[in-house]
Amino acid sequence: MIVIGYSADEFGRAALEHGITEAKRRDTGVLVINATSGESYVDKRFAQEREVHDVEDKLTGCGVPFELTQPVGVDAAGELLRAMERPDAELLVIGVRHRNPVGKLLMGSVAQQLLLECPKPILAVKPAAG
Repeated sequence: MIVIGYSADEFGRAALEHGITEAKRRDTGVLVINATSGESYVDKRFAQEREVHDVEDKLTGCGVPFELTQPVGVDAAGELLRAMERPDAELLVIGVRHRNPVGKLLMGSVAQQLLLECPKPILAVKPAAG
């Protein structure tokens, strides 16, 4: 199984594309996780109903078995790390964004935490330039 850390932006869409490609290559399914801590009224990275429907349509159309979850009130990195503890989890796919060193220091980084703590391989991708 390929675990995909999804966010409702170009970084999440890049992770989804690469995760689907890896699932097809490995002949396995995907677990898409779009988590939010729920600390603010609007989390721009949390997919709303329309986008969830679009993601489900894309996954259905590509023929890869999938599960999509949207846990609320959780730490996104912790949720992805827990998913990677599953015996069938082979690879974690995440989208990464450029952040300057000060931004990383002040705000931390989910991607950085995942890269340091995940016991299994991670594929970190960026959206195509364009």
